[in-house]
Amino acid sequence: MSPARKASRPAPRRTRPRAAARRPRAAKVAAPRVLVLRAAGTNCDRETAFAFEQAGAVAVAVHVNELARRPSTVDDFHGLVIPGGFSHGDDLGAGTVLGTRIRTRLVDGVRRLVDRGGIVLGICNGFQVLVKTGLVPGFDGAIDRTVTLAQNLSARYEDRWVTLEVTTDRSVFLRPGERYRVPVAHAEGRLLPLDESVRARLHADGQVALRYVGPDGGHPAPYPWNPNGAVDDIAGITDPTGRILGLMPHPERHQFPWQSPTFHRDGPAELPDGLRVFLHAVEHLRHTF
Repeated sequence: MSPARKASRPAPRRTRPRAAARRPRAAKVAAPRVLVLRAAGTNCDRETAFAFEQAGAVAVAVHVNELARRPSTVDDFHGLVIPGGFSHGDDLGAGTVLGTRIRTRLVDGVRRLVDRGGIVLGICNGFQVLVKTGLVPGFDGAIDRTVTLAQNLSARYEDRWVTLEVTTDRSVFLRPGERYRVPVAHAEGRLLPLDESVRARLHADGQVALRYVGPDGGHPAPYPWNPNGAVDDIAGITDPTGRILGLMPHPERHQFPWQSPTFHRDGPAELPDGLRVFLHAVEHLRHTF
């Protein structure tokens, strides 16, 4: 008898390597965090913070001295707002001191915030600060000053309600075709490009965000509808990304229906005009983070 054949083991079965378990997609942030920058002389920080809270964000006031000590604080937030007031008393010009501090100590953190989808809003004195830093209009990502906010043509402080019209489709704060009734309160709000090429580029690139119009939407808008004499009735401009906005009027001062001067005559608006700016901003942040 021939010797029994040795049983052969079956060849090992080849199996595909197990795919790595997919991480569950992170949920979109429910309540974005917005840093409200304070400085000596700032006086609109609480109203601005409350407007963001009304829109669904968490607003945290941080003094510029604290931020200068730890610039990385900006990385903990989804948005930054520079509110109105008279930072450092406007002693060296509107927004000059605070703008210099941001430009020399904090601009890198602000750029990181915008690059990851965050927002920056400058209102009135905050707009003056953004102009001094060069963050708006911010052509090609540069921080060179290309526009200025000069003294009102009336040579006086203007405190009145105006009508704004959205003139861009690239700002996350605004929606094309919307109009806002909001107040102004400033002495240096006349936007002037430093030369004609800047003016042309602002329009060509869609960075003119808001303009003053008459109560019936008429343009050009003479005084007092354009309260400061800004060129082309420009009330606000955006950077190329659409995530930085500077404007002279105060949307935070029309976040309740009864703040409107026509409240008793026309009745309450379904949604106060100024609050829409903050709602749009928070909506963007919720979809981004």
